[in-house]
Parts: sequence; structure tokens; C-alpha cells
Amino acid sequence: MDRQLLIFSREEATPLYLQIYQRYCQAIASGALKEGDRVPSVRSLACELNLARGTIEMAYQMLIAEGYFISHGAAGTTVAPGLSRLTEESSPLPAPSALGSATGTTPIRNEMQPFQIGLPALDLFPRKTWVRLASRHLRNLEMTTPDPGGYLALRRAIASYLGISRGIHCQPEQVFITVGYRGALDLIVRTLFQPGDLGWFEDPGYFHARQFLEQSGLVLHPVAVDEQGMDVQQGERQAGKARFAVVTPTHQSPMGCALSLPRRLALLDWAERNQAWIIEDDYDSEFRYHGRPLPTLKSLDRHGKVLYTGTFSKSLYPGLRMAYLVVPEGQIQRFRDQVIHLPGAGNPVLQATVADFMEQGHFTRHLGKMRKAYAQRYGYLAQALALHLGDRIQVLPRAGGMHLLARLTGTMGDKELVAAAEAGGLALHPLSEWEIRPGAFRGVLMGFANFTAAEQANVAVARLAALWPVD
Repeated sequence: MDRQLLIFSREEATPLYLQIYQRYCQAIASGALKEGDRVPSVRSLACELNLARGTIEMAYQMLIAEGYFISHGAAGTTVAPGLSRLTEESSPLPAPSALGSATGTTPIRNEMQPFQIGLPALDLFPRKTWVRLASRHLRNLEMTTPDPGGYLALRRAIASYLGISRGIHCQPEQVFITVGYRGALDLIVRTLFQPGDLGWFEDPGYFHARQFLEQSGLVLHPVAVDEQGMDVQQGERQAGKARFAVVTPTHQSPMGCALSLPRRLALLDWAERNQAWIIEDDYDSEFRYHGRPLPTLKSLDRHGKVLYTGTFSKSLYPGLRMAYLVVPEGQIQRFRDQVIHLPGAGNPVLQATVADFMEQGHFTRHLGKMRKAYAQRYGYLAQALALHLGDRIQVLPRAGGMHLLARLTGTMGDKELVAAAEAGGLALHPLSEWEIRPGAFRGVLMGFANFTAAEQANVAVARLAALWPVD
């Protein structure tokens, strides 16, 4: 690679490690670097560019974490395979997702649009604290083989956090760190299931999980969701011998309701009687604005049938790609035997950073700040919708989460509205994509976490009103 491609400027506001990261991404996208090409060692590049080794290490760790580089230990670092499809036109410069910005400012991601769901409040993330913690671990980088189950200090921190916040009493050995929620599902499927196994799935339910499980060869039976969550009695009537159930009991995805306590107990009883498994996805339980959430299924489990999953994508940032799985105590060895055959738990530097972030109290403070802000920002969007679209949309009130669900009151289909909004740069999401069986409820999901002022929400909703198709 021509070293001219790594020209950087100390005068730019962008930190030096991000400049190096961006130059490498551009070089791969343009074809200047190809699959298998070896890149300079940290030491030699730091010497050549007259930069601190920690700066180069941070850039390299980001590139490894995001799949651009592969580290071969003492054999060096090379460009990852499968990147030849990238071009300057089809792949914009990647956002600096792995470590954040040391400047304390909020970079605007190219793909972020008004109403985008699944994206936490980027302006609230404590970037300076995060980079300080990450930099310390990069300077003291451990070169040993990481534990395939995840960084022990992080597993301890998660076990402690769950005991306090969710009433789940578990040992660090029961906690497995995975690359995102999909990684947790993959570990569960490989350990417990066989192709053709039947399971309950909420309808509507999280479509990415549904697609992954179906691609893994499992058969999913749709179980209806109402205001009390999954209809457990319907599941028993229609598929009582299923081997598992996938549920989002605290804040049903996407409807936002909670699984009632009687149904929680009925679900646990069904699992115990039929020796079935419950996969509990507690994806955004931290963001409840009013009152305390109902107890987790895992905290009520007396027979070791619940597999509990959580993620840092909603509480920290999606680019972290880090989740965790808590398995029953009697299943620890079974999962340990399987996890050693998987690619690993992700970037050990980022795991260590999250561990410090939790142990030093930053995580709890960050959640408190976000919880307060989200309650306010939900209000911004709900009020703007009432002002501009009150005769065309009905907001379903919910006690938590990062998105609201709005029912369409006219005859228009949700996909028709979403297509019109997308043409105008707005990121609504149709409820029908979450359904297995078509339902009578026509609605759209709308994210609100990044509306930092009432005026922003008003402007976005006014744009939506102007794009609204003729009903």
C-alpha cells in the first residue's frame, strides 16, 4: 500500500486514530488494499508516521472489530477476505462506530434519518469517558488467547448488574458474551436444538430473530400478541409440544406491551411440563419511564428453563455489536463445550472497556440520563403527531422503549405510507413486516431517541404530513 494514502492532518478536528481508520477504509473500498494484503505492524507504522503506538493500536483494533482486518498474532495483520465488493460508490465511508469521538461532539452518521428505530440517543453518549477507558486498555493490550465465553471481568460486571437491576441471581460462569443478539441465538441453537425443531414465536415479533431462526432450520409457530403479551393458551392449544418459545416479555417487540404476570407463570409452567426452553429477549428493559417493570422470567424460573439475553446495542451504541446470554446453572458445561467451536466473543478491548464502564458506575449514570431524556423525547414526538397528524394517526401509549407505535386511522396501508416517507428521507417502519400472519392492525413504528428538542420533532412530523399520500 502506498503510504501516501495514510496522509493525515494534525489540524483536523477528527482524532488521529480515526483519520488512520478512515484512510484504511478508503483504501480497501478503492481497491488500493486487497484481500490478504499485509499491513504494517503497529510499531513500524507508528515510527513511520511519527505517531504514538497507542494511536495506531486504537485504529487497528477498530478495523479488526469491524471486520476489515484479521490479526494473525505474531504472523501479522492482513486485510480480511470478502471485501472486494466494496466500492467508493456503493459503500460510503464507515462511521467511526467502535470507539466514538474524543472531541465530545456528536458526528452525524450518514444513514441516520428522522424516526429511525433501534438507534439510541447519540448526543448523550459519554464519549470522552469511553475513549479514556478504551485507550487505557489499548495501551495495556493483552496478547493472550481470549476466553471464548467472554472477558471474565465483564461477565462479573453483568452478573452483578443483573442481580441488582433485574433480580437475576447468577454466577459469572453462567454469562456468555456474544457478538450481538444474533450471536446469542446462534449459540443457543447450536447447543440445544436440531433442524426441524418447533418453537413458538410472537406474532408480530422481532423479524430479524425470526429470519435467523428460520434460516437455522427451525420451524416457528406464530402465537398472537394482545395487550397482555403472548397468548400462552393459544400456543398450548395449537403447538403444545413445541421445544421452545421466544418472547420479549418486558417490552414486547414491536407492540410495546408487557407480558402479564399470570401469562409469565403459565409460560414457565408450560416449559417445565414439556421440558421446553424459553428464550427471554430483554432488549431494552432499562428504558421504562413509569413504575417498575414486572419481574423477568429468569428471576421467576425455578426449573432452569429460561435462557436470558440482553444487549448493549440499545444502552450504549449499535456499532458495539455486543450482547450476553445467561444460561441455567445446569447447562454451563454444555454451552462451554459448544462455544469453543465458535468465532469468539468479540473484541477483547471493547469487552474490557464495557467492564470498566459498568464497574466504575458510568453505565448506571448513563442509563439514568437516557431514561429521563427518553421520557421527554417521547413526549416531543407524541405532541408533534397530535398537532400535525391527529386525524390520521393514533399513538398507542406505552411506559417505555425507544420507539412509539402509531395506528393508521384511515384506509391507507402501512407500506404505502412508509414508501412515501422513505422517498422524502424519513425512516418509518411498517408494522406488517413484523407479522407472520397478516393482521387487521395497520401501523408504523417511529423512533424518537434522537429528537433533542420539540422543534426537531415538529419539523420532522411536518415533513411527514407534507409527504402523506392521498388517502
